[in-house]
Amino acid sequence: MRILLTGNMGYVGPGVVRHLRRQFPQAELIGYDMGYFAHCLTGARRLPESRLDRQLFGDVRYLPAGLLEGVDAVVHLAAISNDPMGQTYEQVTLDVNHRAGIELARQAKAAGVGCFVFASSCSMYGAGGEGAKTEASDLNPLTAYARSKVLSEQDLRPLADDTFRITCLRFATACGWSDRLRLDLVVNDFVACAVAAGEISILSDGTPWRPLIHVQDMARAIEWAVSRPLEVGGAFLAINTGSDEWNYQVRDLAQAVAEALPGTRVSLNAAAPPDKRSYRVDFGLYRELAPAHQPRRTLTDTIAELRDGQLAMNFRDEAFRSSEFMRLRVLSALRDTHELDTNLAWTTTTVRQPELVE
Repeated sequence: MRILLTGNMGYVGPGVVRHLRRQFPQAELIGYDMGYFAHCLTGARRLPESRLDRQLFGDVRYLPAGLLEGVDAVVHLAAISNDPMGQTYEQVTLDVNHRAGIELARQAKAAGVGCFVFASSCSMYGAGGEGAKTEASDLNPLTAYARSKVLSEQDLRPLADDTFRITCLRFATACGWSDRLRLDLVVNDFVACAVAAGEISILSDGTPWRPLIHVQDMARAIEWAVSRPLEVGGAFLAINTGSDEWNYQVRDLAQAVAEALPGTRVSLNAAAPPDKRSYRVDFGLYRELAPAHQPRRTLTDTIAELRDGQLAMNFRDEAFRSSEFMRLRVLSALRDTHELDTNLAWTTTTVRQPELVE
């Protein structure tokens, strides 16, 4: 089996590569990534990409000839990956996350690829209101990132058939340790605040709901989607991916972190305008269709893992929200040095016409 992973050099990708290598030891794993965050390693003992058979560099907006030749499954992780980046680069977000992804899927189908796994998001539920959201619930995307996921699912659906199985994994908010750690995610941010400053400053009133999933459990879900037979979910499946137990209010997450790091103070911004991004999610369908791939990690052990990992690297940066642990800061730095243009394409390479390296 040959598996192509796009966007593998971000936060989620290293764990996915490690897990797929373990589960499919005979598979040929190929990475395809722009390399924006390749240097953002955090305590990795081994370059994550060394577990691949090949790592290719390129832009998903400009796919090289032959990229999909002989590929059996595509795992599409590549995206402008959070709300601040989507707000700053809204048109690029739609181009990369939606238009490029659909073109990749079309080319994959034409090349005879049988399986397409799309990293979607529960953020498409937006202002969720009362009750946990199921796959049949109305979608209410509030950001460019969330809109790009809604548009992608809409345009992927008609491509699916008995020869081209599409799984859209509507992931909860990611958390947990990675070889390329991000701190612009709620649990990761709170642990960093506690470790570096002994104080968690919540930028809202703490009431919004967030469903969460550890990056290791995301990798297990991707394994399931790659292996999912047609009779389990059909040719096209959009599925909430996480567990009901991981629905938390933001203030409860902060309190859990404070308990894991005694002495940590928690402050709320009671005057903050309401955060409309609040939703609880029902993961019953995932529980029914993927009983052997349910999330295994807990909030308690995730917080401990993040705490221990940051302490081991002597993390003490109280100003980390202005550091390269925030993905938008990485892109901004590359823009400031003119290595990326306004469309977030490299200015110093021929990334528009990449060559495949065997």
